Amino acid sequence: MIPNESDFTESLIRRTKKLRDDVESLSFSYDGFIYDPLTYAWDMHEAFLRRYIRQDSEILMLGMNPGPFGMMQTGVPFGEINAVKGYLGLNLPVGKPEREHPSRPVLGMEIKRSEGSGKRLWGLMQLRWPDPDDFFDIHSMFNYCPLGFLDKGSTAKNFTPDHLPKEERKALEDVCDSYLRDVIAMINPRALIGIGKYAEQKLQSVNEDSSRIVASIIHPSPGNPQANVDWNGKTTERMKELGLWS
Repeated sequence: MIPNESDFTESLIRRTKKLRDDVESLSFSYDGFIYDPLTYAWDMHEAFLRRYIRQDSEILMLGMNPGPFGMMQTGVPFGEINAVKGYLGLNLPVGKPEREHPSRPVLGMEIKRSEGSGKRLWGLMQLRWPDPDDFFDIHSMFNYCPLGFLDKGSTAKNFTPDHLPKEERKALEDVCDSYLRDVIAMINPRALIGIGKYAEQKLQSVNEDSSRIVASIIHPSPGNPQANVDWNGKTTERMKELGLWS
């Protein structure tokens, strides 16, 4: 029997809670600050999953991990504040991590700073699908790793999980791979699109269906020189080349 949408959503919520618990059980030698928005911003993340992640969406899109002004603040992948409030219509209280970098406090839905990657990503989606329900009828959006890492220095530099010591990285990747593999099985998309090459590599590593399209688009970060010239046009053209957008 094919499960209905309600069964799917409840299964997804349970599986995401397990991801949260599995990640929280890990230990890291990293001496900076580690933020897990699946704990302090769970209400927002759950609302995002319930409202927008649908069974049998055709295209699963994957980012790397939370950014300090995006998902670390809002609990939503690429969670630029104006897109989350305006386009996605989500606005719930967000708590605090156990340890906060003084330069990167979690202000939740009160944050004023825009997150560049999310502004670009959701900006394009809003142009093409002014109603977010139309976007999510076709797409789903996840991050590979739920943890954000910030250097303890005054600049609070974003530290990506691929730079963790080998054993710690492997333990984290095992948990994240398991979740991603299960989510792909639950949704069964025809295409897996990494937002950046790192995410594409992770999708390649867990994909078990050789008939699926597995590819990537340019990461929209302002720190990526390729993204700073017509990211909208390049991304649209790439998705059209893959036969995923008309």
